Amino acid sequence: MPAPRTVLLTGAAGGLGTLMRELLPAYGYELRLLDLRPIEGEPDAIVADLADRDAVREAVREAVRGVDAIIHLAGISLEAPFEKILGANIVGTHHLYEAAREEGVPRIVFASSNHAVGFTPRPQGDDPLIPVETPHRPDTFYGLSKAFGEDLAQFYWDKHGLESVSVRIGSCFAEPTSVRMLSVWMSPADGARLFHAALTAEDVGHTVVHGSSANTRLWWDLTSARALGYAPQDDSEPWAEKLIAEQGELDPENIAHAHLGGHFVSDPPIWPY
Repeated sequence: MPAPRTVLLTGAAGGLGTLMRELLPAYGYELRLLDLRPIEGEPDAIVADLADRDAVREAVREAVRGVDAIIHLAGISLEAPFEKILGANIVGTHHLYEAAREEGVPRIVFASSNHAVGFTPRPQGDDPLIPVETPHRPDTFYGLSKAFGEDLAQFYWDKHGLESVSVRIGSCFAEPTSVRMLSVWMSPADGARLFHAALTAEDVGHTVVHGSSANTRLWWDLTSARALGYAPQDDSEPWAEKLIAEQGELDPENIAHAHLGGHFVSDPPIWPY
């Protein structure tokens, strides 16, 4: 697929959105920004609530001749009451897909999450890496909304031919901050590499990929991401000694340490995760 010229970036004011605003233009993208709140220094950014169907459609239509692709990062990124998750993450994602279908946008890169499969046991010892085909096992209403988003993406591909790459993001920060994160961390630079690959790979249909760097302590399989052309360059291992000294090794008897979703599997979820 030729590199899209104009990409609508939803959730552009969030943590990940801010990182991608800084990194993706180097790949040649003209970003149109959307968020629920104004973005400092970005007077042309579109302020819209994803729960507002007409506002979402107008955001897609506002770019000249529409946008070439969408990176959908918007929504609540932690656990919240179901009613809030429903509007922002479930109804809002449906509105975005429907607007993209109506306007002929050919591809969406959907920010899914490891929490869509958070109750999957993490690998221990010689266990194989978690395959991308692992069944949905959401650990929260937030994770449930990401499982819905993946299924919605599959439906829009099967029914309408709208391509999607669903990226099950681990944790995308400047550096890992927990022992668990050593296994699912994705550096911002690798995040940009993965989003670029997801935007430009040919014939993706609906593809689910795991989103992390090439960590020494990796828990999940990156094969489907690499098949898109993703070549991660970073590894969390330089932070391992310090984090383990501060926090200790993961305890397989601790429910939060024994599952992919970490503390999200706790009831209620325990922060930080």
